[in-house]
Amino acid sequence: MSFPLLTVTAAVPAVGAILTAAVPAARRTAAKWLALLVSLGTLVLAAVVFARFEPGGARYQLTESQTWIKDFGVRYELGVDGIGVALIALTALLVPFVILAGWHDADPSPSPSDGGGPRDRVDKRWRPTQGFFALILMVEAMVILSFEATDVFLFYVLFEAMLIPMYFLIGGFGDRAHSGSDENAAAQRSYAAVKFLLYNLVGGLIMLAAVIGLYVVAGNFSLTEIAEARANGSLEMATTTERLLFLGFFFAFAVKAPLWPLHTWLPNAMGEATAPVAVLITAVVDKVGTFAMLRFCLGLFPEASQWATPAIVVLALISIVYGALLAVGQRDIKRLVAYASISHFGFIILGIFAMTSQGQSGATLYMVNHGISTAALMLVAGFLISRRGSRLIADYGGVQKVAPVLAGTFLIGGLATLSLPGLAPFVSEFLVLVGTYARYPVAGIIATTGIVLAALYTLVLYQRTMTGPVKEEVRALPDLRARELAVVVPLIAVLIFLGVFPKPLTDVVNPAVQHTMSDVQQKDPQPSIQNVEAAK
Repeated sequence: MSFPLLTVTAAVPAVGAILTAAVPAARRTAAKWLALLVSLGTLVLAAVVFARFEPGGARYQLTESQTWIKDFGVRYELGVDGIGVALIALTALLVPFVILAGWHDADPSPSPSDGGGPRDRVDKRWRPTQGFFALILMVEAMVILSFEATDVFLFYVLFEAMLIPMYFLIGGFGDRAHSGSDENAAAQRSYAAVKFLLYNLVGGLIMLAAVIGLYVVAGNFSLTEIAEARANGSLEMATTTERLLFLGFFFAFAVKAPLWPLHTWLPNAMGEATAPVAVLITAVVDKVGTFAMLRFCLGLFPEASQWATPAIVVLALISIVYGALLAVGQRDIKRLVAYASISHFGFIILGIFAMTSQGQSGATLYMVNHGISTAALMLVAGFLISRRGSRLIADYGGVQKVAPVLAGTFLIGGLATLSLPGLAPFVSEFLVLVGTYARYPVAGIIATTGIVLAALYTLVLYQRTMTGPVKEEVRALPDLRARELAVVVPLIAVLIFLGVFPKPLTDVVNPAVQHTMSDVQQKDPQPSIQNVEAAK
């Protein structure tokens, strides 16, 4: 029996979460270091998975399969394709930085020596630090396993279970940067956490009905067996049945992604969560939704995917423009990043349903690059907010004169967000637009407005917070410290590396995209004479 590498990769953070939660209350620092070491160990295992994956090999590799619930045909079945490998690497890469950035976010007392702001008083019999880092590791374990699952029921269990630790991370460890009372801040955090949970639970319940319907039709939950049966003609679905099942799956994934108009939970959740948890939400957890669109919606329901494509393209375009427009008008730094993320998820979903290899390759790269760029921007913003104690853009000004390194890293994160050439998001956004234009020229043209608006909200944010006269309240702000530089510098380095040399990712992703294109029986459109003339 081969070594169960995929299971171990997900099990390490899960076991680490249990051990971290069990650390005695007085050993908060030990709990932090344990969580960081566990996340680094998971990163090493993810690197091994990436190295052992053969892009030209079988579609699903490093497979594992064990009977789980025999009477219902449920199996513990794992396997990774190029898309899953890329997202496992993203998750494992980001979590150590999330832990390091949130080093003092659950401390029960102020940590002035590290530049932190005041913390809420807590009962010392409770272990807030241990709980905070244990929950982060548990989310990591569930997300990694969801990228590995090839059994639909197993994926559904993970898809729903990850909501529980995220609920507590948002509601129990929310942002303290509020201008109102502690009671009002707690109420806002509770509201955001409940809204996050309810939206995703409703999506999950609808998906559960679709999962049951799929079992009734197919007789099992195995993604590979169902896809094989559909390919050889031994499993046929009525058109109406397939479309209803597709809608059940897609609705849940569109909530998680999030896609307009199912997006409204995200600004609240990201605004009220700490900056590291906000990164966990949008850069890690939300990627499960877009990943599942590729693996399950297109893989299981090819005809229904093509049927729904025009409507989904329209929704994606609305997300791109709507999210960017609302980002322009935001007064809250974290909510601005949240609305920018809604716009970016519009690009990802547009690339997926453009039904071209360039679009889907770009969408997959976008998932990775958006995760890294948003992490860089949001974590630097979190460091800034913790110093001033305010999320409002108007409370800043002239920061680059008192904290030039902080301002410089903030600028690079912002430029990555607007997809500046030379940084990683440019490659993915370019591929999405090219792939979309090849099949839907009008949609491709409309989507480019998101680029213009991204430049607007990013540069205006930088101008209002970092340039101009130094406000009295920010005059004494310290620059980035060693721990914070250890978080930001590697993320910027990865953004630059993938911006000039994306080949390591594209080599892994492209074969998986070709399999997905084969599932939906689509080929890249040939350039028409009219399109060539229009381009000229």
